[in-house]
Amino acid sequence: MRKTIIITESVNYMVSTIFLSYTFLFCSSLLLCSARDTITFSRLVSCDQEDTLISAGERFELGFFTPGSDTRKYVGIWFYRSNPRTVVWVANRDNPLSGTNGVFAVAEDGNLKVLDGTGKPFWSTYLETSLSMHRTAKLMDNGNLVVSHEENGNLSGRVLWQSFDDPTDTFIPGMKMDENLVLASWKSYDDPAPGNFTFRLDQGGPDQFIIWKRSLRYWKSGISGKLISSDEMPSAIFYLLSNFTSTIVDNDSVPHLTPSLYSDTRLVMDVMGQIQYWKWETEMIWSLIWAEPRDRCSVFNACGNFASCNNKNGIMCKCLPGFKPSSLENWNRGDFSGGCTRKSILCGKNMESDTFLSLKTMKVGNPDSQFNAKNELECKIECLNNCQCQAYSYEGAEITQRGGTGSSVCWIWSADLNNIQEEYDNGRDLYVRVAVSDIESTTRNCDTCGTNMIPYPLSTGPNCGDKMYFNFRCNISTGQVSFESPGGSYRVTSIYPEIQKFLIQIKDADNCRDKNAQDKLLQLNQSLPFNVISRCNVKPANFSSDLSFKGEDEVEIDWDPPPEPSCSSPTDCKDWPNSTCNVTREGKRRCLCNANFVWDSLSLNCTQVQQDHIFKLPCIDVQIITISCQPMRSPLSFLQEQKDNQEGRYHCL
Repeated sequence: MRKTIIITESVNYMVSTIFLSYTFLFCSSLLLCSARDTITFSRLVSCDQEDTLISAGERFELGFFTPGSDTRKYVGIWFYRSNPRTVVWVANRDNPLSGTNGVFAVAEDGNLKVLDGTGKPFWSTYLETSLSMHRTAKLMDNGNLVVSHEENGNLSGRVLWQSFDDPTDTFIPGMKMDENLVLASWKSYDDPAPGNFTFRLDQGGPDQFIIWKRSLRYWKSGISGKLISSDEMPSAIFYLLSNFTSTIVDNDSVPHLTPSLYSDTRLVMDVMGQIQYWKWETEMIWSLIWAEPRDRCSVFNACGNFASCNNKNGIMCKCLPGFKPSSLENWNRGDFSGGCTRKSILCGKNMESDTFLSLKTMKVGNPDSQFNAKNELECKIECLNNCQCQAYSYEGAEITQRGGTGSSVCWIWSADLNNIQEEYDNGRDLYVRVAVSDIESTTRNCDTCGTNMIPYPLSTGPNCGDKMYFNFRCNISTGQVSFESPGGSYRVTSIYPEIQKFLIQIKDADNCRDKNAQDKLLQLNQSLPFNVISRCNVKPANFSSDLSFKGEDEVEIDWDPPPEPSCSSPTDCKDWPNSTCNVTREGKRRCLCNANFVWDSLSLNCTQVQQDHIFKLPCIDVQIITISCQPMRSPLSFLQEQKDNQEGRYHCL
């Protein structure tokens, strides 16, 4: 037999007559009560941990809970008997109770409310006022809390409000993602207040989803049928978000989907910015099935416009050849969001003033237009004839599954390129328009290799760079640069000409962390102008913005400053102003600096001697040593050079 206790003004759970002019009836935590799934005007849920609602099939539970170790109290819904508690909905996430008393009840005005011991509301459904005896709140077996209005003995009633329309951070089967539904992450793992990340439909197009980090786009789902068909949002997730109404095309890679497959699953907007799909396994654990963004490069436009992202590298971002950081200061702090800008404007006096970077297996933001082209040349000319064209991609005709012939397609980008990622699975060839003068092969620089500039003195061929540094190879089909040492060939991840360093990857973890093993492995003897200067670093976290020069398996190598460029005729010195092809003391022909100029191996130029800086130093033997002072270039960063100049620091050559 069910027993009840009437709350009076002397009981802690007394509710102020200002808000409730009646007495509540509820199960005492001191007495045994049968499980119930409904709240009515006369039956509420107290903040006693034993007083909860349990859905009819014992799948979900509702009650007060306290996350973390403090005294904040919230009303929430969680999976029944989950340990640790897996909360899917929170009522008063913005306004926790701090006292020991509180109730979750249908108030006198017919609204479902969270109240403290004085009757002060901490959350409400804000429905139109109605007689409370006609309102009920029921916890359904799918996790939905439904407030309905019962009339004329109709127990099912008219639905007035449901928690499925007012979610917190979790989407569960039975909900439907429409333009009004928003998942907002918790502020932290023990604070359910709204955090920095929200997940919702993207207003930019149908069946697209977006994660916002406050006011910034943080991630966008792939778009089927566009340039790159991405698996960022699997069809199985689309099916769930549509409440099992979307059309799924059966194929070998996607099993036949039915709502029954989604039992005990949830989609969560995590506090760290990932949208995560979890499933309860037979081992009684939650398994993470899918999550995005899955790495640093999956973040929306992680490197900004005209900068490529590579998650394999310690520093993930670099400007495309022919481009420079929009903000050098921010870039060197590890803030790449500003992206890069062109070194030279497009559309010179003639078509020959522009050319194209050939980038392989690339991911890039959606094109602005497309048309059927007969061949790639037609696509290229179309881009060159349009001064707004930033890049193009061409796909030849393919034989369809039905046996027909597809059309060749040319995609055109008119706006700045964003969301660029290299070495992307199923990526496409992308041709980015640049000024010839910014990337042309000269004695100073070799041809570009993918997203890599090969700066002097490094050399990938006999006609560029310095032969002493001819240890680099370019794989034209992949756009990847490798470093050829006596010990083997290694992938080059980054090149920093300003500080004369480059990074290579070593897959053997033991060799990567042992400098002696590295030296033995690379076999860089004294005859080579290369030196290992640091061992591998710990790989930065997926979403860390801290600037680190090396990834987990990267080794840092520097190169010795080069001597004057070699030459065989005066024309070889045309790219080296104030120099002439002459024979050195060693009998080699080099572009030696003219009178009143000295070779600066850091700036790679013949620098004029400043007469007011010439002075004599005392020496053991009687001779005059001429000192040419130049602003010091820091080996640490681009920024330090500017700072040194302002402070008047100099070094002598």
